[in-house]
Amino acid sequence: MTFKLSKPTRHLQGDIHLDGSKSISNRALLIRALCGEHFEIKHLSTSLDTQLMQQLLASDAEVLDAGAAGTTFRFLTAYLATQEGSRTLTGTERMKQRPIRLLVDALRKLGANIEYLENEGYPPLRIHSPNGLGANNQLSIPADTSSQYLSALLMIAPTLPNGIELELVGNLVSRPYLEMTLHMMAYFGIGHGWEGDVIKVQPGRYQPRPFSVEADWSAASYYYAMAAFSDRCDLRLHGLFQESMQGDSVLAGMMQAFGVESLFHKGTVHLSKLPVSPKPFFEWDFLPCPDVAQTLAVVCGGLGVHGLFSGLETLRIKEADRIAALQTELAKVQVFLSKLPDRFAKKSDKEFFMVEGKAVVEGSPLFYTYEDHRMAMAFAPLAMLGEIMIEAPGVVEKSYPRFWEDLRTLGFEVAPAN
Repeated sequence: MTFKLSKPTRHLQGDIHLDGSKSISNRALLIRALCGEHFEIKHLSTSLDTQLMQQLLASDAEVLDAGAAGTTFRFLTAYLATQEGSRTLTGTERMKQRPIRLLVDALRKLGANIEYLENEGYPPLRIHSPNGLGANNQLSIPADTSSQYLSALLMIAPTLPNGIELELVGNLVSRPYLEMTLHMMAYFGIGHGWEGDVIKVQPGRYQPRPFSVEADWSAASYYYAMAAFSDRCDLRLHGLFQESMQGDSVLAGMMQAFGVESLFHKGTVHLSKLPVSPKPFFEWDFLPCPDVAQTLAVVCGGLGVHGLFSGLETLRIKEADRIAALQTELAKVQVFLSKLPDRFAKKSDKEFFMVEGKAVVEGSPLFYTYEDHRMAMAFAPLAMLGEIMIEAPGVVEKSYPRFWEDLRTLGFEVAPAN
């Protein structure tokens, strides 16, 4: 299926009640499973990833299929490594291309019994009953790949006889997600020490407590993009807090460069458009907040702002190679994402990418989604500038099932293309 999107005016007005954060929801579900006692989780994400997480944690099946849900796969790998019995954990063909070796190696050092069923270092996995799990509690793990590996290890740490001493080697990516994990563990009674590059978690027991999930700041990014493209904006996003454990909450400050003002009041942020021209140049390091990089690339392209991006390393191993996907799709509206020569970053190890050009939205360009929910939602705001088409729009179910319905409430015309 393909959707055709358009917006008759560039005025944006209404109320959006955002879904619960997928990242927070999946952590809360894993902690509840490790706790061993049920507790209420309010405002749980309705995303497909979270539904899968909930279903698989409750399943007695021998084969568990995590589909395309990377967080679910990684968290379940660690969880199943602590459980008795043998289970197979698998996923989509794309999931079988996403590396899991670092997490498996770390779990094996702790005493987990895990084997690869197809390609070494990749799903699917056969996870057996552990043998002396946690006798060795000291791990060194590269910190420059996915924070989900680290979060998975930290959340099982208190259930191990000696806890975990986790040494982070190299530059830490997505630090806010790791801090989110530790913040939530503390809420449920598990403390930690973090000195230098070493995080220590002592053995203990999670305490069951009612928990409420914040709304999803990653989802808010698409509305910030629409606000940036608007002539006039009076939009309220419900469920968001200025003081948030989500790294993507930097959006409120980030989007000021594009004339979007955020006013917070009692769990709601009111977006308005200031009568100013966006600055001609925007620079940001997305290492702490990679999930909003696609959105900002589209924002820069839509407004003709030169963007200098760094911290995109993890985008290559997401649902799609998001860098390659962005390059292909942005070019359809005469916007170009280019990797700068290494000499540009000679004083650091960073990779830099430049966004250049101003979007020309003509002839209903068709954007492909690459089985990636964020590609669909990041490009949707371009409908503010002209009619566009989105291929395979159902991918949004992964994190934001109501996305297209919510756009209709704001006056977008969303319909199957003939």
